Amino acid sequence: MTASDVWLVALPGVPEVRPGDDLGALLAEAADRIGGVRATDVLAVSHKVVSKAEGRVVPLAGVFPGWEARALADEHGKDPRHVQVILDEAAEVLRADRGRLICRTSHGFVCANAGVDASNAGAPATLVLLPEDPDESARQLRRHLGCAVIITDSFGRAWRVGQCEVAIGCAGLAPVDDWRGRPDAQGRELAATVIAIADEAAAAADLVRAKDSREPAVRIRGLERHVTAGDGAGAAALVRSLEDDLFR
Repeated sequence: MTASDVWLVALPGVPEVRPGDDLGALLAEAADRIGGVRATDVLAVSHKVVSKAEGRVVPLAGVFPGWEARALADEHGKDPRHVQVILDEAAEVLRADRGRLICRTSHGFVCANAGVDASNAGAPATLVLLPEDPDESARQLRRHLGCAVIITDSFGRAWRVGQCEVAIGCAGLAPVDDWRGRPDAQGRELAATVIAIADEAAAAADLVRAKDSREPAVRIRGLERHVTAGDGAGAAALVRSLEDDLFR
């Protein structure tokens, strides 16, 4: 199988998204400005606009921290209200160190602060949570837009500096390409290679937009060989099982 060229274009003119907005309609309108989307396209959408449209925002004024949140906040120099929201979103706190809370979310993601974030929240003293079901969010957008969709977020990485965009939701795109049992360029059978297609698409999309550009969606062309007829397994297929987690 040969690779193909990949083209990425950020969707212009997406307005600030508010709870209850029809995100699919807003993205479709923005996509029309660059010629629309095809069934074989992939639209990478920042989870922030998905979460906002779904009402997954929390004003800090309405948060009342408990004793655990206050203790962690004192220890790590954080706002106890912010910590309380993190604890509410975390299925498990794996480590608290140097002002960071590394958590496992209900989705199975391992990330800082259970994905709770204040950047680009759209209002002061407001936190944005992850979508409750990012794969379902991707499926709904796919039905509206008629193309594959990935929902993205920035995750830190063990042993590497900096953050990288990954797929937390996926529909219409094979999330992984399993090369185990197939030959490499020299004919050697591969034993462990499973390519994270959805994550690599998410990371590529992040290169064509800035964190302050108000361009929450990117159209990707050239991944036709990974686009599927159905919704597919979703980004849940990218979550390593607890049995295979060697670092717990």
